[in-house]
Amino acid sequence: MGWLAGISLALALMLVGYVFGGSDHFFGRLFSAFLVLFWLLAVTFLAVVPFVTWATAHWFGRDWAEASTPVARPRRAAAGAVVPRTTISPASSRRPQTR
Repeated sequence: MGWLAGISLALALMLVGYVFGGSDHFFGRLFSAFLVLFWLLAVTFLAVVPFVTWATAHWFGRDWAEASTPVARPRRAAAGAVVPRTTISPASSRRPQTR
């Protein structure tokens, strides 16, 4: 995967070089913009995201921070009731009748 990413980057840079040429220090500005974007992403994922995770756990409690999904519990029948069982599969009830 690394080779594929490297080849893609090289082809993209060759295309940018062909389209815009070497005038006006285009690659220098492109490199500077890449560094700014890289540092913004680095700060976001290395500082902001861990801080938000820490803050939700400490300010709102661990129960609020954890993603808990409600689990559906099966209903129990009454003590003396008989539960009828069907033999029809759920897939057959979705098929259209073609008679």
